[in-house]
Amino acid sequence: MEYVIIVIGSIFVSNIVLNQFLGICPFVGVSGKLSTSVGMGGAVLFVLTIATIVTWVLQYYVLNPFGLSFMQTIVFILVIASLVQMVEIILKKVSPPLYQALGVFLPLITTNCAVLGVAILTIQKEFNLMEGVVYAIANAIGFTLAIVLFAGIREHLDLMEVPKGMKGVPIALLVAGILALAFMGFTGLV
Repeated sequence: MEYVIIVIGSIFVSNIVLNQFLGICPFVGVSGKLSTSVGMGGAVLFVLTIATIVTWVLQYYVLNPFGLSFMQTIVFILVIASLVQMVEIILKKVSPPLYQALGVFLPLITTNCAVLGVAILTIQKEFNLMEGVVYAIANAIGFTLAIVLFAGIREHLDLMEVPKGMKGVPIALLVAGILALAFMGFTGLV
């Protein structure tokens, strides 16, 4: 039951983008088309899960035992950046089609603060490794849900007559605000 609460809470109640406001840059920047949003969501799912596992292990088996917890943020940033770089190199050699499918999304994930945020929140919430992995996957699903919904609405808005002063970023930010309000309706669910 605890895992169900983590999943529902992460996807709907405290959505990483719409409630905690982490990962806004790719949320606004990559959500122009539905296909790119799905690609970005898949890449975030992959990297977020691996990064959470590696950072959790580092925190509990290296940083805490040696009294280096104050180095958490810098170590996590370095781990995420090198992990994304390593995954990119391995995918390029092992699976060129998957590397092509992910394309520009892998390097973009290095600067996605949602990845760092989830890694730190996993430690702050004192999750064990399995709970941390479930939390990471659920947050990645929540990120994907938010960005895909946003991309679908933005594609629909491209077909609509929008006042000249509201075209582009202004209407996108307004829609993002309305989406955030809609997700606030899930507050109290868990």
